[in-house]
Amino acid sequence: MSTSKDEKPTDAAADGTAAAKKKKKLVLIGAAAAVVVLGGGGGAFMMMGGEAKAKTEAGADHDAPSAEDHGEAAEGEGEGAEAAKPLDVPPLIVNLRSPDGAPRFLKVHVMLMPGKGVTSEALEAQLPRLLDAFQPFLRELRPEDLSGSAALFRIKEELLVRARETIGAGKVQDVLIQDLIQQ
Repeated sequence: MSTSKDEKPTDAAADGTAAAKKKKKLVLIGAAAAVVVLGGGGGAFMMMGGEAKAKTEAGADHDAPSAEDHGEAAEGEGEGAEAAKPLDVPPLIVNLRSPDGAPRFLKVHVMLMPGKGVTSEALEAQLPRLLDAFQPFLRELRPEDLSGSAALFRIKEELLVRARETIGAGKVQDVLIQDLIQQ
């Protein structure tokens, strides 16, 4: 009988060790899952936070219209259609930098939304300066820069920043990309 008593504590110890191992394994799996979830959430926050920070800095540096100005512009659209008439910029065709030296081209067709109190005719008078500001940026793009869903957003934001730097803050409300064709 002493052996059966000895076996039970041994089985209990083995069961306790196995249970401890299972518990430790579950804790490790839970910790790994938490790291993945928090890492993904943190990465998404950094991506979104970085874009918001860039927009905030661009708005502070270039006196971009605030959210209140956008609301006023939306109200003003119904009153004066001429103030909200976009300027159609002629399509730009540029060479892209390619690592293999193969000829690559990009065709970009954009429209510029005038800011509050600015007409499209006033923007059209500044069009040569705008095209001159857009060209160097577009020529430095690589085919890899145009892949992915965020590429269009990055190009749009960069063109908007260059337009505001070139002709003045508040004169261009938005850049609308009509066509973006890579060949």
